[in-house]
Amino acid sequence: MNKKISALTALSTTPAGADILPINDVSGTATTKKITVTNLMGAAPVQTVAGRTGSVTIDAGDLTDGDFGGTAILGFDATLNDKTDSYTLLASDAGKVVVLNKGSAVNLTVPASLGAGFTCSVVQKGAGQITFVASSTTINNRQSHTKIAGQHGIATLISTAANVFVLAGDTA
Repeated sequence: MNKKISALTALSTTPAGADILPINDVSGTATTKKITVTNLMGAAPVQTVAGRTGSVTIDAGDLTDGDFGGTAILGFDATLNDKTDSYTLLASDAGKVVVLNKGSAVNLTVPASLGAGFTCSVVQKGAGQITFVASSTTINNRQSHTKIAGQHGIATLISTAANVFVLAGDTA
């Protein structure tokens, strides 16, 4: 029995891949054809979002159910990495805020192999001034600064190429 689409009962669950949908093909002579949900989803655009440890592919279902496979959506909240002594950055610090809290001078070592695109923010919470130390890397700063200016100062470190970083912010 034929019914108008507007007269059909709404589906109350997620459609199965083999479910059939009618489409109106307007290329050439307009005709009504069938397509499966699987075919339709296979044609949907897929976006890849860079993550801290790689990338995650997001499909249309992710946008409605909020399941990103355990990968955080960056840019909405930052993970803090609190340290009380000198520290060497790790690849896992990408996208994080490294907080150094020490009463005397403290070094933050920037090692090789963090990867192009690595970025993190650094906060000097304590009185101990933070010095950025290059280890088989190059750290560039417009004013040739290598330190955070003082307590409660913040700087950002961004890798613009393999083992090449820009240090920007409240520097001295």
